[in-house]
Amino acid sequence: MKLSIAIVFVAMVVWIAANSVQASEPQTQVKVLVAYHSVTGNTEKMAQGVVDGVKSTPETVVLLKRVQDVSAEDLFSCDAVVVGSPVYWSNMTGEVKTFFDNWQLKFGVFPQFKMRDKVGAAFATGGQVAGGKEITILSILAAMLGNQMIVVSGGGAFGASATTEGDSPGVDGKELEAARDLGKRVAEVAWIVKKGK
Repeated sequence: MKLSIAIVFVAMVVWIAANSVQASEPQTQVKVLVAYHSVTGNTEKMAQGVVDGVKSTPETVVLLKRVQDVSAEDLFSCDAVVVGSPVYWSNMTGEVKTFFDNWQLKFGVFPQFKMRDKVGAAFATGGQVAGGKEITILSILAAMLGNQMIVVSGGGAFGASATTEGDSPGVDGKELEAARDLGKRVAEVAWIVKKGK
């Protein structure tokens, strides 16, 4: 009888110890930064769609900020970065370009390639169907590739986009769905990369 009580007691101690270790260990999470520039609100709407897609992936946290408000800590603490820009003269806006310039000039990303192996993606909004949305997305992805990031697409061949003038005077449901698809894919790939490390 005493032996069985001792065995039960030891089993309880082991169980309590194992559970207290698990409870004290921090949950592993993937952190995604969604940074954007928006004047009319269209790119901000797409950014929110990306955020919703990221949130649909379990154990994933997301930080939504305008490009001018992003800090070095925001950048370095994330596992993935999704950048969105309206199309200005068939390219990213000056604010988004300054954001990337700040990676080196303000945040000190280079020459250590501090963004290396983080997941990157892009989205864009533009007035015309052929006004430069693909060029804008590709220029954002080129900046990420130059920093040795792992770029992914989703919501479209290169990333998500929305046409916001003419017959489509704003971001519609299909375009928001493309933004959500992009956010979800970024979070999923970021998990794959993090688990691989």
